[in-house]
Amino acid sequence: MVFILSYSLKRVGGSDGITFTSNIFHLPSNFFHLTSSEVMSEIGDAIQEKCMAFGDRVIKLNDYLLAEACKKEDGRSKKDGGGRIPIQLLAVANLSNQLLRAGTSVGANNAEATNAISKADFKSKSFIALKEVRESLYWIDLLHRNKYLDDKQYTSIYADAEELVKILVTRCKKLNSESDDKKK
Repeated sequence: MVFILSYSLKRVGGSDGITFTSNIFHLPSNFFHLTSSEVMSEIGDAIQEKCMAFGDRVIKLNDYLLAEACKKEDGRSKKDGGGRIPIQLLAVANLSNQLLRAGTSVGANNAEATNAISKADFKSKSFIALKEVRESLYWIDLLHRNKYLDDKQYTSIYADAEELVKILVTRCKKLNSESDDKKK
């Protein structure tokens, strides 16, 4: 079966074919027999899975960047508290830590949204998740500009983050239009 991230489907011509308007994911075989709240739950679960997968990638990237920086150690170090931190680790450690915080926060805030106690709480947490993934894009750009990520690594993780941005923007726009409709 197929899963959509956009909340809309459209029939193709007069046929029984269905075109999905956004990214494709797997859904249970009974998808078209679910209630709207069950569909929303399935969509929320799939979005959370994408957030978790992105968080996993960010954690692995953080570990990789620190390991690579350690390999390049040239013997210089700076005193920091009780230990010694190699100078070449300072920048990459700080940049990757910022990405680690933002990238893993996307899933945490999305989970909070999924379990929100009100529509306003859901909207707030959804917008925070969107802000965090956009912040992640910034740190990914900075790591690439400073040659900590090669073009292939950059393109891959940036595409994952952009996909989450698109998903969360769709959700947030829908939430905004719903609240605008209520004001009318």
